[in-house]
Amino acid sequence: MPEIRMHTRDGDTHHVEVAPGPAGNADAGQIHIGAHGSEYVPLVATPAQARELAAALLRAADEAEAQATDTYETVKAGELRRGDVRTGERTITVDRVRTDGDTVHVTWTSDVGRQWTQSYATEADISLRRRA
Repeated sequence: MPEIRMHTRDGDTHHVEVAPGPAGNADAGQIHIGAHGSEYVPLVATPAQARELAAALLRAADEAEAQATDTYETVKAGELRRGDVRTGERTITVDRVRTDGDTVHVTWTSDVGRQWTQSYATEADISLRRRA
């Protein structure tokens, strides 16, 4: 699993580990999360709890990015790619991009699963919250 480095408010660095419990024993089927710093802080979660935590972290990340209005990147519509996330209150992600001459057809997917296609001039500026 990748090593994740996180910092506390006082600037201490901690290495966070995430790994499945070893197969063939009582820990199998569990997710182990631990932070190494001045002390080791272990957490154990079921797969359902781990998914719930991951979803909560994604929502918090989206909200934090939405508040950081001065960090938006602007790209031309013709440079959009799958996974780019548009600025705004809701998370709107590029699902598909198709170019037809000087027109770009972008299929967007909202955070609630709604999809629609919009057409833009290839050189139109699009503000992104996050680049794929």
